[in-house]
Amino acid sequence: MKKLSMLLCMVALLLTSCTRNEKQADATAVQPKVTEDEPQGRRCAAMDVLNEQLKADPALAGRMAAIENLTARVQKDKSLLRLQADGSILIPVVVNVLYRTTAQNVSAAQIQSQIDVLNADYNALNSDYSSVPALFSPVKASVGVHFVLKSVVRQSTTKTSWSTNDAMKKSAQGGINPTTPDSVLNIWVVGAMSGGVIGYAQFPGGASATDGVVIAYNCFGNTGAAASPFNLGRTATHEVGHWLNLRHIWGDATCGTDYVDDTPFHNAANYGCPSYPHYSTCSGTPVEQTMNYMDYTDDACMYMFTAGQKTRMLATFVSGGGRTLFAQ
Repeated sequence: MKKLSMLLCMVALLLTSCTRNEKQADATAVQPKVTEDEPQGRRCAAMDVLNEQLKADPALAGRMAAIENLTARVQKDKSLLRLQADGSILIPVVVNVLYRTTAQNVSAAQIQSQIDVLNADYNALNSDYSSVPALFSPVKASVGVHFVLKSVVRQSTTKTSWSTNDAMKKSAQGGINPTTPDSVLNIWVVGAMSGGVIGYAQFPGGASATDGVVIAYNCFGNTGAAASPFNLGRTATHEVGHWLNLRHIWGDATCGTDYVDDTPFHNAANYGCPSYPHYSTCSGTPVEQTMNYMDYTDDACMYMFTAGQKTRMLATFVSGGGRTLFAQ
């Protein structure tokens, strides 16, 4: 089990270890070439982006450390959550669509399908929730937050590929500026991203001007242009988890920590659909929770959050947690 004492060393380790650990995790599986039309290997760039943000903004480490200290207090005293735990938090969503082709200009139905998936996955209403193995059934959880589509902003572009430098979030760089990001979740739906990335998110504590989630158009929602194996809307579920301060389940290191006590240690990221039980070689050889939304498995093979992850996410809505205005 992860120890809360590890929280305080997180920020100090980020600058020196995250890039190395991401590469170490990715090296455990052979990654097929990802094309614009056929996403194959899940590749989330949230930690890469965080690394760059920490280098560019010296104050970010301090803000994130304060959020982690608060989260640690909430994990020890869940009464601090108060109203956050009653399932009443409503998250307005603005979807910003940047398209070059007709397929990339995702339909209203595809957009709504993604909102529906988020509501199902974050409230344990997904049909595969019942597939959680008995071993993990005692810790599976409904997070109890809800999402509602506020508006859709569309803009055509000539870009054939986007990088993770947040250009899609800036009108001066051909993107779309976020809509009131302090109280609205902005999701940018884009065409192909460089390096085979299919999505990334900004963690709480980052700059308001770049806050939100980015997702490739063919990994968004569960209809329309959504393409297998990421055609069930779980890329957004995973990235919104980061936006609510969840880390990858393997902790972006071999047998690393995600700062949650009820998720088992993982060797590294898992891809595809691992057979259950999939044992870790970490201390105690635990069964890995490959069906957790914060792993790298295919959409059809991830379908649960844990109670500890729920607490960590709800802590972001407590004053000082980075998402406070969403709980007003």
